[in-house]
Amino acid sequence: MLQLRGGSALSAFRLKKLLSLLQAVAPQVQNLHAEFVHFASLDRALKEDERDLLEQLLAYAPQQTGATKIPYFRQYLVTPRPGTISPWSSKATDIAHNCGLEAVQRLERGLLYSLSLSQPLSAAEDAAIRARLHDRMTETVFDDPDDAVALFHKAEPAPMRVVDVLGSGAEALRAANRELGLALAGDEIDYLVENFQALGRNPTDVELMMFAQANSEHCRHKIFNADWIIDGKKQPHTLFAMIRNTHRQHPEGVLSAYSDNSAVIEGFEGARFHPDPASGEYRAQAQPVHILMKVETHNHPTAIAPFPGAATGSGGEIRDEGATGRGSRPKAGLCGFSVSNLQLPELPQPWESDYGRPGRIASALEIMLEGPIGAAAFNNEFGRPNLCGYFRTYEEKVVSTAGEEVRGYHKPIMLAGGVGNIREDHVEKGDIPPGAQIIVLGGPAMLIGLGGGAASSMATGESHEDLDFASVQRGNPEMQRRAQEVIDRCWQMGADNPIVSIHDVGAGGISNALPELVHDSARGGHFELRAVPSDEPGMSPMEIWSNEAQERYVLAIRL
Repeated sequence: MLQLRGGSALSAFRLKKLLSLLQAVAPQVQNLHAEFVHFASLDRALKEDERDLLEQLLAYAPQQTGATKIPYFRQYLVTPRPGTISPWSSKATDIAHNCGLEAVQRLERGLLYSLSLSQPLSAAEDAAIRARLHDRMTETVFDDPDDAVALFHKAEPAPMRVVDVLGSGAEALRAANRELGLALAGDEIDYLVENFQALGRNPTDVELMMFAQANSEHCRHKIFNADWIIDGKKQPHTLFAMIRNTHRQHPEGVLSAYSDNSAVIEGFEGARFHPDPASGEYRAQAQPVHILMKVETHNHPTAIAPFPGAATGSGGEIRDEGATGRGSRPKAGLCGFSVSNLQLPELPQPWESDYGRPGRIASALEIMLEGPIGAAAFNNEFGRPNLCGYFRTYEEKVVSTAGEEVRGYHKPIMLAGGVGNIREDHVEKGDIPPGAQIIVLGGPAMLIGLGGGAASSMATGESHEDLDFASVQRGNPEMQRRAQEVIDRCWQMGADNPIVSIHDVGAGGISNALPELVHDSARGGHFELRAVPSDEPGMSPMEIWSNEAQERYVLAIRL
């Protein structure tokens, strides 16, 4: 393994902000330096000219004066989690190969933090600093840069597991329910036990995780679609039916509603500027331009990890727009937040009281400091303006039939929405013919966001804290931009668009998206799990099938 130092990893502003965070948990931190360190796995030793070329490629960041090496000096190396391949790694390795550096098997990057200290750190302070320097879902911390050789270890694929329902009955399923965070209700456990015993076989973890995601409140809206009985009288509409009733009463100008990833209304005649499919030349092309729109929430992930939760909330909404009909183009976005009282440390308000909160969720102030930035960052890096939104706080002590209680938004509302455009002949999804090719487009599978659909359907605090954290996805807007460019080239082909149907990959991963895609056309499908692009070779079939790695779409392609 070859190590190459890089330039400064953080701007002066971000260094100052991080330094203040570290000093809050360890006041003896005097100074902070952050620099990139690059690691190269090689087939052979590089020649002098090859090494010079590689060093030039990696000299992309400005140099910065390092932290002073006084007697108490501590370094932390933060890298992607061993067994994973980061987006930076895949792009940098491609660039190296395109420049003729075939001896480079893989490049990876870490951040080396150097701390100048006035006195040694205690074990608790060291742990607190580590927690603030890395995202434990996607990163790890090494004490010695030489330990980064673990980044290039190739893991063996994990096997599929079987849950012994035939031998141990419902108790085996309850144990799996707790371990995997499936959020299965008692009647669902009984249903599964009864049916697998009738089949005479045990369920696999693949089947159980898929069942949990597909039947979660997040995906099925069981409560939202339930019958309501008030004072002994059954109400004529479910909550969802009440929302749909507005469109049912006034469908004028609506081309698609409640049947796709976003709604479409009639637009206008216009000229769209994009490449001509035949010549590749950009020109204005006159056509009807219809308008699509969407809002959705991403509350649970934003409560657990505000920045990535809000970022992937916006990212998921953008994908819903792009996956409308037979492919479309997102155009402008919005985001909104409802939280409990902020309790600003230097500006207390007379109506605010600290009622406490579960330790696993962020405070209202943390959500509002990090969440809007996460949403804006994803929109900006994808290339879509986030033009509007809202923000409100509410927390109040009220008297109810159960006595005095506090109501508020400890679990926040994170609203993501937007508008886009779609061609008239692409509003409706096509009927998938037998023999059509099914493609997973976008980023690689990674062990992040596992069980997010089920986790977001639990009451906050019902699951293990590690399962809560694991259910939060991580965003890569640059990868989503790449995928959107593919979709754009397809819809720009007009009648020759090869996309018959498209869905985005959200809650439940491809375990939800692929069955939904083929079910829409009353088809079945054959899926090769090990053919799914993955940046974690050690993933089990269940993890490949149900992880919620972002920036992915599933497409049915007409050959």
